[in-house]
Amino acid sequence: MLKVTNLKKSFNGRQILDGINFTVKDGEILCIVGPSGAGKTTILRCLTGMEQADSGEFSLDDKPFDPAKDSQRIFGVVFQDFNLFPNLSVKENITLAPTLVKKISQETADAQAAKLERQLDLTQVESQYPWQLSGGQKQRVAIARALAMKPQVLCYDEPTSALDPNLRDEVAEMILDLKKGGTTQLIITHDMDFAKKVADDLFTVKALEGQED
Repeated sequence: MLKVTNLKKSFNGRQILDGINFTVKDGEILCIVGPSGAGKTTILRCLTGMEQADSGEFSLDDKPFDPAKDSQRIFGVVFQDFNLFPNLSVKENITLAPTLVKKISQETADAQAAKLERQLDLTQVESQYPWQLSGGQKQRVAIARALAMKPQVLCYDEPTSALDPNLRDEVAEMILDLKKGGTTQLIITHDMDFAKKVADDLFTVKALEGQED
């Protein structure tokens, strides 16, 4: 179980997060929702070590962790704009981090990538480059790349914002399929219909006084 307690963060004297508390149970999906400017993505960035929180406590399975030091072994992140390497094929995007960061063999990384490609229906495009893919395919590659690092929690920043409306159901089904496999997931989204479709629990972030909606 992932637990965040009393998370606070300000920028240039402006309070963005003031005492955020939530938990994500193992194998479940938590959607963090709220208006633009309320700090949803800031929560994700603090949790995964991309921003330093002003204060707060973080634990996984009742063991404290430091996002600045431990996030890479705990979290996989699927970014809003996918952040795929344009000069690498689908397969290369998936295998790069496991070979460079985890130092696994190319053979093992290739086998793992093949399994993820089958799971996420990417086998037919493994040799293609990001510019050749649809938005939905890019989303699946980004998820496969994150899963290749075997994270304990898979996080998404606005997973439907860059997709056509008709692809939202496809993404929802994919996320629910990952849940069936036991993947714990944390989703930042402004899309309430999508959140209600996939979430086991919702956490609403409210804009503080002076923040833009």
